[in-house]
Amino acid sequence: MNPSQEPIAATAQAAPLLQVDGLRKHYTAPRRWPSPPPRPIQAVDNVSFTVARGETLSLVGESGCGKTTTAKSVLRLVEPTAGSVRLDGEELLTLSAGEMRRRRRELQIIFQDPYASLSPRLTAGDIVAEPLRNFGMRSRAEREARVQWLFGKVGLRPEATAKYPHEFSGGQRQRLGIARALAMQPKLIVCDEPVSALDVSVQAQVVNLLMDLQQEFGIAYLFVAHDLAVVRHISRRVAVMYLGRIVELADRDALFSTPRHPYTEILLSAAPVPNPRAPARRILLQGDPPSPANPPSGCHFHTRCPLAQPICREQAPALTARPSDAPGGHQVACHFR
Repeated sequence: MNPSQEPIAATAQAAPLLQVDGLRKHYTAPRRWPSPPPRPIQAVDNVSFTVARGETLSLVGESGCGKTTTAKSVLRLVEPTAGSVRLDGEELLTLSAGEMRRRRRELQIIFQDPYASLSPRLTAGDIVAEPLRNFGMRSRAEREARVQWLFGKVGLRPEATAKYPHEFSGGQRQRLGIARALAMQPKLIVCDEPVSALDVSVQAQVVNLLMDLQQEFGIAYLFVAHDLAVVRHISRRVAVMYLGRIVELADRDALFSTPRHPYTEILLSAAPVPNPRAPARRILLQGDPPSPANPPSGCHFHTRCPLAQPICREQAPALTARPSDAPGGHQVACHFR
C-alpha cells in the first residue's frame, strides 16, 4: 500500500470475520516413573465465539482462566488440541505451515511486554520494516516510506526509526509494537494485555490510539485484559472466562449493567470504583480456583458458586441465550440464570 492511499473503511457484513467453534487446548505434563500418567491440563475447554469485521471482542477473567491461550490458539502460536478456527470462512487449523504463513499477514498480535517482543539488535525502523520485507516489499525506498507513514500513524517521530528499543519509553515501545502489527494491513489483531505493563496515563493514550486505528482501517480486535475499566472503554462485546470456559458472552453495556452469571457479578464487584464515597458492593468469592489439571465435574464454577445445586455438579450448562433475547445476544452458561 502506498502511504498516500485512502484508508480502508470498516464494512458491516453478515458473515463474521473470525469464527471459533469448540476450541480446546490441553497440555500434557511429562510422566515421572513410577507414577501414573498425569492428567492433561485443560487450559481451554470447548470455547466458541465470533468476531465481526471492525469490532472488539474482549476476553476477561482471573489469571489462569485461559484467555491468552485462547488468543494464541486462534493464531496457531500454540497448536489447538481440537476445534475449528475460521477466518473469512477458511479453516485455519488444517492449513500447512506454508499456507498458514500466507494468512499470517491478516492476523497480527500485540504482546503484553513491548520490550520482550522487540529485537534489541534491530533499530525501530528495521523492526517495523521486517514484515514488509518478509511479505514481498523488496524496494528499500517503498519500505522506508511505509515505515515513516506507520510511525506517523502511531504517534512516533520520523527520526525515531534510527533508535533501538532500549532508547524508548514503555509507551513508545508499545506504539512501536502497534506499528509493526499494522504494517501488513491485518484484518484481525490479537491484543494480549497490551496496556497492563504501562502507566495509567499512558494506558489511556494507547487505548485511544487503538480505537482511532480501528475506526480508520476497520480492524477487528480480540482484546485480552484484566482491567475492566479498559475493557468497558474499548469493547463492543465481552466474553467472561472461568477455568478454560466462557461462562458469559454479551454486549458490553448489557454485561456491565445486568450481569447474569454469578462469576461475572463477583468479577465486576471486585473492580475499583473511582468515587470514594460510593458504597462498597464487593462480593467475596470463597475458596481458591480449582486446578485445570483436575477440574470439577459439571459446571466448573459450582465449587465456589453461591447458587450451586446438585445439577451443577452433574451437568455442565451450555452457553445459551434466553428465548426473549435476540439471536446471538446475551449468552450465559448457568442452570439458574
